[in-house]
This record gives sequence, C-alpha cells and structure tokens, in this order.
Amino acid sequence: MTEINMPEVAEFYQVLPKVELHRHLEGSLRVPTMMEIVRAHEMDVKNTGYLRPLVQVERQREYTFENFLSKFGTLRLFYKSPEIIKRISREAVEDAALDNIRYLELRFTPAALSRAEGFPMAQVVDWVLESVRSAAEHFQIEVKLIISVNRHESVDLAREAIEIALADKNQEIVGVDLAGNEAEFPAAPFREVFTEAQRGGLYVTIHAGEWGGAENVRQAIEDFNAQRIGHGIRVLEDPEVVALARERGTLFEVCVTSNYHSGVVDSIPNHPLKKMIESGLNISINTDDPSISRISLSSEYQTIHKTLEISMDVIGTRVKAAAQGAFLPAEGRKELANAIEAEFMRKLILPD
Repeated sequence: MTEINMPEVAEFYQVLPKVELHRHLEGSLRVPTMMEIVRAHEMDVKNTGYLRPLVQVERQREYTFENFLSKFGTLRLFYKSPEIIKRISREAVEDAALDNIRYLELRFTPAALSRAEGFPMAQVVDWVLESVRSAAEHFQIEVKLIISVNRHESVDLAREAIEIALADKNQEIVGVDLAGNEAEFPAAPFREVFTEAQRGGLYVTIHAGEWGGAENVRQAIEDFNAQRIGHGIRVLEDPEVVALARERGTLFEVCVTSNYHSGVVDSIPNHPLKKMIESGLNISINTDDPSISRISLSSEYQTIHKTLEISMDVIGTRVKAAAQGAFLPAEGRKELANAIEAEFMRKLILPD
C-alpha cells in the first residue's frame, strides 16, 4: 500500500491570509508527537511505518467512510494525560498559524478526549481552553472553539458537553457541532439539545450532506436552524434544498480532499465545489482533518486552483465568505472580513 505524501505547496499559496472554520482537533495530531506518546506509554506500535496506516489515509483501491472514520478509533487511544491533551491543542494552533491562518475555529469532541483515561469532560474542556488560549496569544492567531458531539453516541453525552460549553463565561467556545457517522445514525434525536444550545447563545453547525443526501441538509437548516453546514456537497441532489440554502445564506464548510479520502466523491476533479459556487451557494474552504489527509489549507487552495480550475479571485471571495460566516458578533465578522480581503488582494499576484 502506497503512502500519500504531503503535497508540495508553492509559496504563493502559503503566504495568503486564510480563515479556517472546519478543522477537527482530533484529526490534527502530528505523527512525531504520536510516536513520542507511543514510546512514553509503551503502546503496542512498533514504529512510524506501523502507525501511519492507523491514523492517516493511504492510497488504496477504494476510499470509504468506514476506513476514514476508523482513524479516529485509533486516535482516541492517545489522550493519555492532561499534558498530552494540552500539547496536541497547542500544536494544532501552531500548525494553523504556520500556515498563515489568521482566524481558526477549532472543533473538538470532549467525549473522545476524555475516554482513554476516563477524565471528566469538564476538565478536558478546561485543558483545551487553557492551551488554546495560551497558544493563540503566543502565535498571534485568533482562535475560537466549537464543541463537537457525535450522532452515534448518546444524547445524554451530547447534553453534558453542551452544558459545559454554555458554562464558558469567556465566550471562547462559540458553537456546537453534530458530527460522526451520518450514513447510519440520524440527527433527529439531538434536535432538542441543539435548540437549548442556541437559546444559550451558541451558534450551530451540522455535518450533513456528506455521506447522507440533500434531505439531511434540509433537516439541518429547517429543524436545527444551522447557520453552517459541514461539507454538504450532496445538497446539489435536490434543487429545492439548493434554493433553500441560497435563500438562508447558509455557509457550507467544504473540505475537498477530505471528501475524496472519505469516499464521498470518486476523484478530486469530480468534486462538485465549482458547481456549488456556480449555483450561488455560500462556500468556505477547509481542511477537515489535516493530519489524517496529510494536507494544509495552503495545499487545499492550490488543489482548488490547479485541479478544479477555480480562479484566485473566486478563492479570495470564498476566504472573505469564511470570515463573514465566522461564529463572531457582527462587528467582529465585518472587521475580520475587511482585513482578510484587503491583505488577500495585496498578495493576489498570480503565479506563472
């Protein structure tokens, strides 16, 4: 089985200012850090060559959501101590800053981080908050957090996580996300707890229209009042849902390479991003799980520009759209969008 290597990225894309709205902490762990944890805790992994297939996508005949989601089962074994959780949080922020991301919304699943050693979820959230706050100040990047819950886990677990989020008085946790196995588990049981989250002042984003159809996007918009949709690329299957999303101005958090690696599309050239933009949908560009897919946001810009033949002007509008769709107060969104747009335009000199 052949490894997927990190793509070479032209400096042009690396220096562009960026906004990332859809990045999972659990999909951002550095492999060298994981190997240090393996050695320190005598985990049953011989070397990096054995570890990579368990936590990163490799070339194979068929990419599937089962294979993609299996990586998280292994990753859950690494959260062995408060120090490790703080370290991986700090490194995720550092990696974003090194990729010239100016504003990051980092989502994480307290239940996943707590399970390996039975940590209380409230403590896990505090550790992530503490580390991200410190890293954001050190690396000069604005970071907000989104609490993620999985649809294949219990509603009670989701309610506990959301109650912890609502208790964040510093408003560093800005939203809640419903993620997990969309193909086999429904969203409907979580509607009440997500309504409670919104009443408490949290924004909502829902993974929908990734492994499920356009009807899941409709449900996220109409039943969950979601401001944003994670992935959502199957929305194009139903023109009525496309019209609904256009009318509401719903922002889609699209992750091109991830959609290929998880089997949602059969190739990157066949990704519907361009059709979504041409249909008037509001789109942002994201990585999803940069370590699992061995990508960066810079490499996604390059892929979208070179492979999908989307112009840099359009990519610039999508970066601004991401800023405008950030889970921030209106004035904060406006300031971020204006700053990103101005800098992006200054650096928008097309390569040969």
